Amino acid sequence: MTDGTNPPSHPQPEPAPGSGGYGFPPGPPAQGGYGYPTPSGGYGYPQSGQQPNPYQQDPGAYQQDPAGGFGHDAAGGYQQDAGGYQQDAGGYQQDGGGYPQDAAGGQWSAAPAQPGFTRLAGPDLPGGSQPDWEAMADRSAAERRKKRLWMLGGGVAVLALLAGGGTFFLMGTGDDGQDAQPSNSASASPEPDDSKGPAAYTATVAGDDTLLRDSYGSMGIRLGPDLKVGPLGKRFQVVGKGNGNSWAQSAEPVVDVTKSFTVTARAYNSAAKGSRIIMSQGDGESFSFELGVNEVNGKQAWIFRVQTGDKGAAATTRTVAAEGLQMVKTPTLLMATYDAEKKAIALYVDGKKAGETPVPPIWQAPGPLQLGRSMHHNIWTGPWQGALHNIKTYDMAFTAEQAAGYKEGKLDPSPKPTHAWLLT
Repeated sequence: MTDGTNPPSHPQPEPAPGSGGYGFPPGPPAQGGYGYPTPSGGYGYPQSGQQPNPYQQDPGAYQQDPAGGFGHDAAGGYQQDAGGYQQDAGGYQQDGGGYPQDAAGGQWSAAPAQPGFTRLAGPDLPGGSQPDWEAMADRSAAERRKKRLWMLGGGVAVLALLAGGGTFFLMGTGDDGQDAQPSNSASASPEPDDSKGPAAYTATVAGDDTLLRDSYGSMGIRLGPDLKVGPLGKRFQVVGKGNGNSWAQSAEPVVDVTKSFTVTARAYNSAAKGSRIIMSQGDGESFSFELGVNEVNGKQAWIFRVQTGDKGAAATTRTVAAEGLQMVKTPTLLMATYDAEKKAIALYVDGKKAGETPVPPIWQAPGPLQLGRSMHHNIWTGPWQGALHNIKTYDMAFTAEQAAGYKEGKLDPSPKPTHAWLLT
């Protein structure tokens, strides 16, 4: 293959007058001579009555059997040395290993000899044809274009795969980047199994769409009539109407309030006034703790409150509040902690510490975990209006650094929840 330009010129000496040309006998060629087949055999053709033999080619020379032709003694043709015809970098090149024939068949197409041959021995090439340099250049360019298209197609495919992979990774992590995705099994397990990917996650226990599935423990939460599971992208949330039926509860207590703990949830409050509870624990005369919305100084604020006496009196409660924030229709990450060693509670809003206060030991109220309500003096209060998801409990008190890392999805090593529902 060449670059499509004409080969360099190598002029040859002029033939002697009457000699017939470069390596040709004087006078017109005899019938059946150079390149013309006859029954008697000729240049590369068998004699009459003999079977044809194909060319046998070594590097740089054509050879033929003794039927008479190229590469034999005077009786059969011309004798050629081992080197044969050789060509320079820009010289004659041929396609397919032979001379082209015309469409009629049988005769070699001839063209005037072209510069570019370097003859070492033997006669000049009779009837040699000039290669079509323009066609060869076009073929070369076409091949290069084809290779570029293949490379471009391969690059697009790789980018598509990478893009696809990237999308799957974003869907496969929670919006707090904290935990692996849960399993799709009906029974809860100590740790979730994410082998089936995000699409495998279910919010409720198989066969019971009113029981929220615990992804890390074995504590399902039964939904009340007006706290319903709804979609949240490719995951789920629960939505309450803000009435007396917008609640859910577990069968037993979930949090041991005599020890350190952390509770967290993502909330979307759609009520512009009043008390709205995300979660609490206890169904006796009063709660042990509650996390949600309450009016402070005449305005709604996020609050975390614990009870230290068994009657629920105001004098025995301790509260941490986050005031002055946008409360309505704003997705918010809430986290509340109790440090039993320090005897202090703290509230974090979107990873930032809103406040901390010391407390006596928390009263261990009887009864299960509640979603969407809290018990005050034997009365259910604070029906939830809005959406909840990514609800978790831990048997440790997060520090300020851990709370911030949790929000950013950079908490390492990642503590394992004791219980979790409605993961995203």
